[in-house]
Amino acid sequence: MNIIICGAGRVGYTIAKLLSEQNHSITVIDQSSDDIQKINEGLDVKGIVGKATYPSVLEKASASEADMIIAVTKNDEINMLICQIAFSMFNIQKKIARIRSKDYLNPKFSKVYSKENLPIDVIISPEIEIAKSIQRKLEAPGALDSVNFAQDKIRLLEILVNEICPLINIPLNELTKKFPKLEANILGVIRNEKFIILKKNDVMKKNDKAYVIINSDQMEQTLLAFGHEEKISKKILIIGGGNIGFNLAKNIEQTFEDMRVKIIEKDKSRAEHIANELNNSIVINGNGLDEDVLSEANLDEIETVLALTNDDEDNLMVSVLVEKFSKDKRTMALINKPNYSLLQSSLKIDDLIDPRMNTVSSILKHVHKGTIETAYTILNGEYEVIEAEIIETSELINKELKKSDLPDEIRIGAILRGKDIIIPRSNFVFKKDDIVVFLAKRDQLSVVENMFRISSF
Repeated sequence: MNIIICGAGRVGYTIAKLLSEQNHSITVIDQSSDDIQKINEGLDVKGIVGKATYPSVLEKASASEADMIIAVTKNDEINMLICQIAFSMFNIQKKIARIRSKDYLNPKFSKVYSKENLPIDVIISPEIEIAKSIQRKLEAPGALDSVNFAQDKIRLLEILVNEICPLINIPLNELTKKFPKLEANILGVIRNEKFIILKKNDVMKKNDKAYVIINSDQMEQTLLAFGHEEKISKKILIIGGGNIGFNLAKNIEQTFEDMRVKIIEKDKSRAEHIANELNNSIVINGNGLDEDVLSEANLDEIETVLALTNDDEDNLMVSVLVEKFSKDKRTMALINKPNYSLLQSSLKIDDLIDPRMNTVSSILKHVHKGTIETAYTILNGEYEVIEAEIIETSELINKELKKSDLPDEIRIGAILRGKDIIIPRSNFVFKKDDIVVFLAKRDQLSVVENMFRISSF
């Protein structure tokens, strides 16, 4: 596909890198000559310095031949205008815009985003996506991440294999015999910063991060099998009442009746605003780095602490303070600077949240064609976990899995057929309308699209 990306920041750069490695033709537009220089020097894409709202600049980017435009500049209004011009003047069919403002995202005004008004096909809100991602982590204590697929009936778990995991050094085919009733499929592990697709005689080792596809109903049993007995936290403390913290608290109020949330927000007017917007959450005006404020929030009673301010250093320091004054609590910190991930183990932070990759994953799942619905990226997009429907033109129909000629870098995880979840064995036969959740290496995505006979957006 011919894709134009407007905005060469961290998100724009990452999307350009991943999509160009999937053999898409990519053009990146940004006003910053420095950012475009980095793009031109580091990636096999075309970089253009200029305003993406100028028709002449879009024309220079061959907008009339583009299949898609992705607007991820820092400004909501500019992203909206880019999509409008892209459609009105160049008839670009798929338009994706990153929009942050709460007012623009109000469902009451959703009719604004139509062909007659503002022709935006997909709106990505980083703050809302990150809040959803954190909520998924809270729903799966013991897992590093949890992602729903196939109408929430299939789930991907990222699980740390620690020293007490009873599955260490046991071949995968032995695990099937040991847990015959467990509907789970271990796709692979991250080991020494590399992703390894595990075969039936391979084993998991200490400190592996395992990626496991499961029947959603068996999440607790799966985590127990890995030695994780953590319970869902009932008492949550959020440091930072910005859009992420506020959206998370609101989601929790709507989803968990017995979960209690406290928020510490430094800005008084913001604290008053979110206190009025929330129903059951307690909002404290103060600095999350102040020990007296943490004491006022009854830190000893809190089970999970989420540091979600706009300051990476504050988020790290909050997590350190929590560890110092009140041990045995789950800590998560929002981190924008990738180098800080190196400090995670030494600072004893349970989870670092990368907003860039949340946004990138959200955008990527809308880039794939046709019946490919959901994508979750692993190792900065080197691998993706994908959901796709088998349509009548697919070459997989009526083929056994062992005879389907799938490349080694593609691994079928689970299938939803009607209401049934199937963990496939080698004699499994694909049928029309199956919803398939599978792992694919980035450079195999064109093979995936061909096998599923995907030909349109």
